[in-house]
Amino acid sequence: MIELGKRQQLAIVKKVDFGIYLADPEEGADPGEKVLLPGKEVPENAAVGDTIEVYIYRDSKDRMIATTRQTELSVGQVAVLTVKEAGKIGAFLGWALEKDLLLPFKEQTRRVQPGEECLVALYVDKSGRLCTTMKVYHYLRTDSPYKKDDRVEGRVYEISDRFGVFIAVDDCYCALIPRKEPVQGLEPGDRVAARVAEVLEDGKLTLSLREKAYIQMGMDADSLLEMLEKEGGRLPFNDKADPELIREKTGMSKNEFKRAVGSLYKKRLVAIEPDGIRKI
Repeated sequence: MIELGKRQQLAIVKKVDFGIYLADPEEGADPGEKVLLPGKEVPENAAVGDTIEVYIYRDSKDRMIATTRQTELSVGQVAVLTVKEAGKIGAFLGWALEKDLLLPFKEQTRRVQPGEECLVALYVDKSGRLCTTMKVYHYLRTDSPYKKDDRVEGRVYEISDRFGVFIAVDDCYCALIPRKEPVQGLEPGDRVAARVAEVLEDGKLTLSLREKAYIQMGMDADSLLEMLEKEGGRLPFNDKADPELIREKTGMSKNEFKRAVGSLYKKRLVAIEPDGIRKI
């Protein structure tokens, strides 16, 4: 069976002036489905019966055709491609082949613009054409080599009020920064550096933008001191304030804020008042 959007080994069954015809070698001497490899891509000394690795796609006339060129992705895989233009039915993405890939509006998680890079997966639509989608969650891999506390880099591809920030580590591995994490200012398409907080049983990664607690506590304490100086030496809330207020004002969780305040209090750098914190 010849599969659209994939690399596969096919057998040469016929030579013509403009190329060679290929078929599934398992179909024997009388194959039903054949595909053309244009003459400019035919290897020297190619003979009927030989097998050759090719990629199958559709040309500008919507005919299945083979190529020996390397492509950025196959069906079911993800890659970062550049938007070439926006049309009436979606955007068109450039890749190694002449015919651009369609990114339909319904498969966009946000409207993309020409020149923009976006992470997409390749699939075959109901009409039998190669298309792309920005909804890549189910296409990302869960076999990353990373372990707890490793440093990683990734790309934001979706933000959920319910779950958090979805990240494609190395543009291919499935990861999430949970909703409880402070992630101010992140947008889809942003690149982030993070720490692996946990590797789940299914192989997905939980990430944190913050360091391990004992390191982060010192960083948070320094940040809190700077904040106090900017605010004239006093903050109008303390560690008993509402968690959302603390997160909004400091970017810390309530526990992180309490640890930072406690660290400064032990060093006698701040005084904790009934309605605030004052620098000593």
